Amino acid sequence: MITLSEVAKRAQVTAATVSNVLRNREKVHPETAERVLKAIAELGYRPNLNARALKKGRSSTLALMLSNIANPFYPEFVLAAERAARSAGHFLLVCNTDDDAKVGQAYLNQIAGTFADGVLVMNTDIAFNEFCTSTMQSVPILLTMWERPEAPPALPCIAVDFARAGALAAAHLLELGHRDIGMLIGDGCGGLQNARSDGFLAVLRAAGIETDAAAVLQIRDSIDAGYAACMQLMANRPQLTAIFATNDLLAIGAAQALITLRRTVPDDVSVIGITDIQLAHQVHPALTTVAIQTAAVAELSVDRLIRLIQTPDQQPSMVLAPPPELVVRASTGPRRAASS
Repeated sequence: MITLSEVAKRAQVTAATVSNVLRNREKVHPETAERVLKAIAELGYRPNLNARALKKGRSSTLALMLSNIANPFYPEFVLAAERAARSAGHFLLVCNTDDDAKVGQAYLNQIAGTFADGVLVMNTDIAFNEFCTSTMQSVPILLTMWERPEAPPALPCIAVDFARAGALAAAHLLELGHRDIGMLIGDGCGGLQNARSDGFLAVLRAAGIETDAAAVLQIRDSIDAGYAACMQLMANRPQLTAIFATNDLLAIGAAQALITLRRTVPDDVSVIGITDIQLAHQVHPALTTVAIQTAAVAELSVDRLIRLIQTPDQQPSMVLAPPPELVVRASTGPRRAASS
């Protein structure tokens, strides 16, 4: 492995000068800097980032902890977050906890304060949140995609108004004339997606509509789970004309089940989700959903984490992300005439 000293010898400068070129080129005479960069290129020198982090007491790396990389939502968030981190001069280290709080704790024990200057944490359970709070003493931690702005956590966070997302979905179905509506409520590492369903139900109740237990199912977040749950919903309530799912994966699974049941979407049954993952506009029929502005939330999260690292005492405890927006596509339509 090529060392800093070897680069210095090739460029005929001191090791300190090479270090200055790597850290802040503007402080070095242009001709000298050019000579050092030429030596770096010729020798193929690569800085030892771990050694630099230990020496400086900080790194140029941010960590992002998420619960399940197999969920298509997370890679989309990671892509936007990585771009934002890179544009700010940071690397992004992605840690997949596989829905296991103990794995998340192990990651934090390894990276906090050494490999990463700060950590973004998504969709964690209550026990893990408590662990994060204690770890915050050694490294800045920011929760992102917090679902209940009205109840801020102990840690700094980026909150998304998911209750509003549910309300927008309900208002859309009511505007189309639907009254017999089934619900699929996702259950992930962060628990039941109650904020989304609460917002949805509040709008239905305001319109004088009550949803019975047979039309509501709580399931794990996956397309397969959405498929199986929709089959059960339609067996319980064959008169349903619309299905609301708290995320797009469940909604896509429901639409597939309706095709199996020879129910046309949206002529027989409308389907709506929440999130607006890329797959939502790629399936057929394209999914109507409530977009939560994933890229904007990721960029905001990275920006606020960097600010938290730089000025921890001057940052607000909670920042509200851009509001969700209804995206109407082909999976929703007016209530069928036969149900009137």
